[in-house]
Amino acid sequence: MTTLTWSQVCARRLERHALASPAGAAGGAGPAEAVAGVVSAICGAHAQVASAAELSIGLRVAGATRTTVRQALWTDRTLVKTRGPRATVHLLAAADLPLWTGALAAMPVPPHEQARTLLSTEQTEQVVAAIADALRDAELTTAELTEAVVDRTGPWAGDRVMDAFQDKWPRWIAAMEAATRRGAMCFGPNRGRTSTYTGPARWLPGFTPMAGPAALAELVRRYLYAYGPATSAQFAQWLSAPRRWAAELFASLELDQVTVEGTPAWVAAGDTEFPPDGPSGVRLLPYFDVYQVGCHPRELLFPGAVGRRALARGQAGNYPVLLVDGTVAGVWHQRRSGRTIHVTVEPVTPLRAATRRALEAQVERVGEILEGRPTLTIGPVSVGPHA
Repeated sequence: MTTLTWSQVCARRLERHALASPAGAAGGAGPAEAVAGVVSAICGAHAQVASAAELSIGLRVAGATRTTVRQALWTDRTLVKTRGPRATVHLLAAADLPLWTGALAAMPVPPHEQARTLLSTEQTEQVVAAIADALRDAELTTAELTEAVVDRTGPWAGDRVMDAFQDKWPRWIAAMEAATRRGAMCFGPNRGRTSTYTGPARWLPGFTPMAGPAALAELVRRYLYAYGPATSAQFAQWLSAPRRWAAELFASLELDQVTVEGTPAWVAAGDTEFPPDGPSGVRLLPYFDVYQVGCHPRELLFPGAVGRRALARGQAGNYPVLLVDGTVAGVWHQRRSGRTIHVTVEPVTPLRAATRRALEAQVERVGEILEGRPTLTIGPVSVGPHA
C-alpha cells in the first residue's frame, strides 16, 4: 500500500488544480481555449457569487480575466452555469454536461427536496417535461417560465404554496432541482439583474445524459483525480449524497487504497504517482473555491488556529482564504471602489519576506483577473463569513 505525507498530497492537488502553475502558461492553449479544460479538471467552479467563480478560474489559467470567463460562458458556450455538486450553482464544462446530468439523475433523491411533498411523482414528471419543452429554444425568466409551465400542465402548477423567504413561490418550482439534475434546464444570461433559464442543448447540440452507472463511475474517477486521495465519506460530503450509498459505489469500482499520514484513503486505479517535490506558492482563493471546499482532511488543510479563523462551524468556503504551500494560512477580503480593488489579508502567523513578496505578486494577479487596480493591506479582516 502506498504511504503518503500531507506534503505529497498537497503538491499533487495543487498541480491538478492548476494552482502550482496556471494552465496554458508554457506555450500551450491560449486563455480562451484553456478555460473549459481547467473547469473540467476541477469538477466545476462554484458560482453562487459570479465574481468568485471568475477569480477561481482566472487564477488557474494564465492570462485569463473575468472577461475571458464571461466569453467562455455566454459567447463561446464552452462553460455552462447550472447546479452541480450539492445542488449548488456551478460553472461546468459544457462538454461534461452528459456526465454530470447522468450522474446527478442517478443519485438517490435528496430527502429535503420539496418536490416530495408539494408534487406527486406524476406532477413532477409533467413539470420536468414542460420545462424542457418551454426552454428548448428560449431564454425565460422565472415569471415567463411559470406561465409556460402552467400553460403546459395546468393551474395547479402555479399555486403559490412553496415557502420563499417573505413570499410564496409557485408549486412547479419544487421540481426545478429535479429538472436541472436531468438536464432539462440550465441558467441563461441575465436580463439586466434578472436570471433567465434555457435548455442545455443550446450549449451542447445533441446533448443527452450519460447512462447512470457509467456516469457515476466516471464522476468518482474525476473526483479522485482532482481531490484524491479521499474516502467515500468525503465524496459523499462533496456531492451531498448518503454515506452508505457512496461507500457502496466506491466498493463497486476499481480503486487503489493508500494511506495519508496513516489514514486509509482511495485513488483511481493506477493513479498512485505523486510529485517528487513538496507544495509551494501563495494563492488567494475566493469564496467557496473548490480547492478549499473539496480537499480533505479538514484538520490538515485548516491546521490549528487557522481552522478556528477560516471555518464557519466546520464549513469551508465561507471565507476567502490565503493558501501558502497548499495549506490554508489565513483569510482575506476584497472591496471594490470604482477601478480600485482594496485587498486586506489577515495571515494567522507573520509572513516571511519571501512569502510577502509572493503575496504581493498574487494581489497583482487578482487585480488583472478582476480588471482593476489592486492595493494590499496586511491586517485584520473585519467582515464576517460570506460577507
